[in-house]
Amino acid sequence: MLGGLLAIGAATSEAQPPVKHVLVLQSLDRGTLPLDHFTGGFRVDLDQRIGQPVNVIQVVVGPTGFVGAPDQDLVDYIRSIFAGRASPDLIVTAGGPAAVFARKHRQELFPETPLLFASVDQRYLRGAPLGENESAVMVSNDFPHIIDEVLRVLPETKQVLMVVGAGPIGRFWQPELEPGLKRFQGRVTFLWSNELSLPDIVRRSANLPRHSAIVYLTFGTDAVGGAYPDEQVFAALHEKANAPIFGAMSSYLGHGIVGGSLMSVPEIARNSADVAGRILSGEPAGTIRLPPQMAGKPIFDWRELQRWGIPESRLPPGSTVMYRGPTLWGEYKLTVLAVLGALILQALLIVRLLHERRARHRAEIDSRRNLALAADTNRRATMSALTTSIGHELGQPLSAIMHNTQALQMMVTANRATPDTTGEILADIQAEAVLATQVIDRHRTMLRSHELQRKPIDLHSVMYESLALVAHDMQARRIEATLDLSSTPCVIDGDHVLLQQVLVNLLRNAMDALPESPSARRQITLRSVVRAADVEVSVCDTGTGLPAEIMGKLFTPFVTTKTNGLGVGLTITRTIVEAHGGTISAHENPDGGATFTVTLRRSATPARPHPSPPNAIPSEVG
Repeated sequence: MLGGLLAIGAATSEAQPPVKHVLVLQSLDRGTLPLDHFTGGFRVDLDQRIGQPVNVIQVVVGPTGFVGAPDQDLVDYIRSIFAGRASPDLIVTAGGPAAVFARKHRQELFPETPLLFASVDQRYLRGAPLGENESAVMVSNDFPHIIDEVLRVLPETKQVLMVVGAGPIGRFWQPELEPGLKRFQGRVTFLWSNELSLPDIVRRSANLPRHSAIVYLTFGTDAVGGAYPDEQVFAALHEKANAPIFGAMSSYLGHGIVGGSLMSVPEIARNSADVAGRILSGEPAGTIRLPPQMAGKPIFDWRELQRWGIPESRLPPGSTVMYRGPTLWGEYKLTVLAVLGALILQALLIVRLLHERRARHRAEIDSRRNLALAADTNRRATMSALTTSIGHELGQPLSAIMHNTQALQMMVTANRATPDTTGEILADIQAEAVLATQVIDRHRTMLRSHELQRKPIDLHSVMYESLALVAHDMQARRIEATLDLSSTPCVIDGDHVLLQQVLVNLLRNAMDALPESPSARRQITLRSVVRAADVEVSVCDTGTGLPAEIMGKLFTPFVTTKTNGLGVGLTITRTIVEAHGGTISAHENPDGGATFTVTLRRSATPARPHPSPPNAIPSEVG
């Protein structure tokens, strides 16, 4: 089967070095652990070593469980990859079958391109010496030595099942190994799996006689043509086998083998990447000659040693044991220390949490008290500034009461008072008295000391009343106010008085920003937007805007653009908004002026009806 093809890189620019193209001929498709680990490691190591762009094109040239393509078709396909492009800068083979294929078709596959035989047993290349434009990173697998190590750790072993696939690698290795295994004749009997299907191999491994072992060489395909990845074969054997499994490659460790002197696949990949990097950097391939790589120091899986009762005293000197579990004493000691540590930590944590809770409770009380004091001070200062407005608002209903009273007195004196006219005049007096009472109550509420009290309220009523409080001041400054309210009730959980204070502060700031604007442009818009989760209330003016130097410090204490301002109004406003779980922001308007926006969470509870009286906003304001 043909492997996946990675797209050849885009054309390079003058500012970048040319992309190097490396053709990797893979012996088998994915699923063979040593080759998979080699290919992945080789590509990573090559990228780290070459220092310039490398484009790797992989092609599988060996069968993967069913009849592979004819050699000539593979050659034609590989050449078609580079049709219209330059030849690859390097050809790398991975595994024995790919090395045999590359040698066989050397003259057809870019004969001028350097060729590196990588991750290949030296026996695959013994038929002819390396060419002048060829190099190799070979390994020397000593499979009989595996049997020596099996007999060292399991000296009573009498039978060994040699697990090898029925594909080209298996057909290559069985005749290669049989002469070297003859020295164990009379002591060990060898069974070969190349003529069995995988289910038969698993059944055989589950019914081996006592004093048996299993040696896993490679697999790929079984006798009936089924293709199986190494991990699947290992999983089946490890679950069913009644004898320990051994292997030769480091990639098998952790998948169920006991261990031994393993060939290091990461080292093969590093060495191959080093040689490939030297060739791509301009060094002639024929001058690079490395000795075959030998198996590394013995390494074993502690879990498998425990499973099969193999004492560590039988391991070769200098062996490394991986995946070691804790000793009984070590396990209990750590548990005791962990429990004691947890108890101490828990006790300290509880003490700290209690302390923090008490401190947080005190801080919340202080914060609420400070918020109330600051808001109260701000309200009193605001109402003091609105003294003229209060007098004007009270003056109108009181003046009307006085005139109505004088008119009634004159009518009584002249004996012209009828019940209808008397009732009409008294009704007018009563209406004006109610209006005066509302004015007094509205301002008295703002002046009263107050702490945060949340309940469902409709912000539209707060907006009406806030605008009414500054209405006279707006009239005196010739400012036009506009209300743009959402048709949906604007209900939140909040404090009516404190939120009214927020809007009054923002309205007064907007009014203070308008003196320099022409009379026709002195406008303030109070707007509400209701969304699914929250509501927005904004105050927009057409004034001078916000100076750039204070944009990031608007809500910082003592920052102000007013000549006589203290710079605490917006700080208190933000504090009140945040106490309600909301946010406040400001931005410049594209056509001049500024907009302050307050965002608050929408309430799930409807507010009690709070209709605004018709005279809440004087007609001269908006």
